[in-house]
Amino acid sequence: MKTKKLTTHALLLALALILSYLENLVPMSFAVPGIKLGLPNVVIVYALYKLGAKSAVSISIVRVILVSILFGNVMTMIYSLVGAALALILMWLLKKSKKFSPVGVSVAGALGHNAGQIFTAMVLLETGGLIYYLPALCISGAVSGVLIGILGGILVKRIK
Repeated sequence: MKTKKLTTHALLLALALILSYLENLVPMSFAVPGIKLGLPNVVIVYALYKLGAKSAVSISIVRVILVSILFGNVMTMIYSLVGAALALILMWLLKKSKKFSPVGVSVAGALGHNAGQIFTAMVLLETGGLIYYLPALCISGAVSGVLIGILGGILVKRIK
């Protein structure tokens, strides 16, 4: 890996970790537990558009692992890895289609992340009842996905 690329990845990973830390300081779980704004996903949207899918995947995976070690546990890592994987697949497919803006790509990522986490919980906890939690997560995910997509789109346009 070339020095410039390695440095860029390291800086984006550090930014994603800082945003994860800030997000953990201010819990947003008012009515529904587990809701987060998804601030670190600004970095992933930017990386996907500016550096490509491989870079976005590597930054996302390393971030999830480090955040789980620093602020969570093995279970949060499992949930987050599945959610991130589904989110990244959806985001990559929509970006590749060239029919969606960063906002649409971000919303799909947020919804995919939420769906991945719910289905993981349903499998691990062996209960289908958690599916009723998905609509609330989809609403919050769509709202946060729009906000993160707007911010990510601005960064994609303005940062070379």
